[in-house]
Amino acid sequence: MSTDVMTDRLDEPETTPAAITPAQHRAAKWVGALYLIQMALAVFGESFVRGRLIVPDAGQTAANITGSETLFRLSIATDLLVYATVIGLVWGIYVILKPINQDAALLGAFLRLVENAILAVTTLTAFIALRLLGGATYLQSFEPAELQALARLFLGVYGIGLSIGFVFLGFGSAVFSYVWLQSRYIPRALAGWGIFASLVLAIVSLATMIFPRVYSVLGMSYMMPMGIYEIGLGLWLLFKGLRTPDRLTS
Repeated sequence: MSTDVMTDRLDEPETTPAAITPAQHRAAKWVGALYLIQMALAVFGESFVRGRLIVPDAGQTAANITGSETLFRLSIATDLLVYATVIGLVWGIYVILKPINQDAALLGAFLRLVENAILAVTTLTAFIALRLLGGATYLQSFEPAELQALARLFLGVYGIGLSIGFVFLGFGSAVFSYVWLQSRYIPRALAGWGIFASLVLAIVSLATMIFPRVYSVLGMSYMMPMGIYEIGLGLWLLFKGLRTPDRLTS
């Protein structure tokens, strides 16, 4: 090999995934905004609507929903907007993390899309509850108390569907957080917290299915680490963007 050829090869810049593309930078801003939007929509639907309208007593729940039907329907529409937002969110994360670890990024995307599909189907139970409480003539053969109990049953199934979806959300987010950790695009402490919070969400959601009393003890507190992570990551990506690391881990 001639000296000139060797010199040319030494002068060639080394290609590395550390070179962040404009598409990744744009996706980071997109993902940051969507994290905050979907969090705000989810909190509205769960805490400010269903958390107030749905109570253990079937009769009171029925009265709450029929008295605030438009608000309850708005919460359902909000859920659908959350699912659409998550699809865009997952796409953006995949664009960012694909150069770092394509296989893991694809796995994370699949898990999050399965979560989204489960939650979208689960939303049908809310419409069934509305139909049962809607006073349709073909339901007049049932006693009002029976319809209220059935409606409360379907709303309970809605909650179970959320827990099932959260299992896939947690595992998918844990995979994404691992790739974030590899990339060094965000602070390693934030990525590490993401792994922890995501696994807590997935494992405790599974535990509530095996041991139902776990939920009565913890309530929704086990979701707080995940909320902190998603808000923190959203704010970082929206205002700080992606950091260019000096060196990537393998």
